[in-house]
Amino acid sequence: MKRYVITAYLVFWFMVLGICGTASMVFHCPPVVMRILSNVCAWSPTIVLLAGFRRFCPGTTVGQFYRKAFGGSISVFSLAAGALLTIGATLVSVLALSLLQGKPFTAYWEAGAYPFWASFLFSITTGPTGEESGWRGYVRPYLNSTYTFFKASVLQGLIWAFWHAVLWFVDSDFMGLEMIPYVLSNVVVMTGLCFVMNYFMEKHDNLVYGIVIHFCFNFLYCFLAVDIWFYVILSVVYAAVIAGICCLRHCSRKNEETQVQ
Repeated sequence: MKRYVITAYLVFWFMVLGICGTASMVFHCPPVVMRILSNVCAWSPTIVLLAGFRRFCPGTTVGQFYRKAFGGSISVFSLAAGALLTIGATLVSVLALSLLQGKPFTAYWEAGAYPFWASFLFSITTGPTGEESGWRGYVRPYLNSTYTFFKASVLQGLIWAFWHAVLWFVDSDFMGLEMIPYVLSNVVVMTGLCFVMNYFMEKHDNLVYGIVIHFCFNFLYCFLAVDIWFYVILSVVYAAVIAGICCLRHCSRKNEETQVQ
């Protein structure tokens, strides 16, 4: 698993700096081409997994891996709850920012660089479908079988967050001291998302939950126009989400123990 994570990091960073960097600085490709290339880079966790599948998953086939990954039950209620929780965290953060800065809620939204259908397509074909085979399909089960729910979720969050580290410096609107809250927010928020995914996938063990939750988080960012304070607020919201999920699991375990007794 460590070999997989290290390889996924190196391949992604090489693709971002090598492919996207060359396309931007040498060939001066238009924004739509750069967006397509960034989507290709997001598939690096899946590319690494499939390229080294025999080493990473000995004794199983690609078909068996995906049948297991998508083999769990799907509850419409749980799927909707995960999606609404993810969307709600972003909307609550924007609302809090609007109240803090005294601006209307609508001031933080824009039409987006692409038509709605293109934004939808770009969002679904990047991290949600490109990353989840690796992070939630391969890494999550391994960590969950080795550590407690809390520690496994934190480790997943840290691995996932720092995989994005190269983007913090080459694809961010923030510089200087603003980078500190931006980086911290990324770590907290991605860890919070791992708690959300882990909570629902612990019950249903289906990769669809990771894909949907990841998509719901990414899609809204196509239309957001916010400053660094949004990320500060969002990190607080996701810290509360982590605490809430831990409380829910604790109460659920207590109820189960009471019923058994």
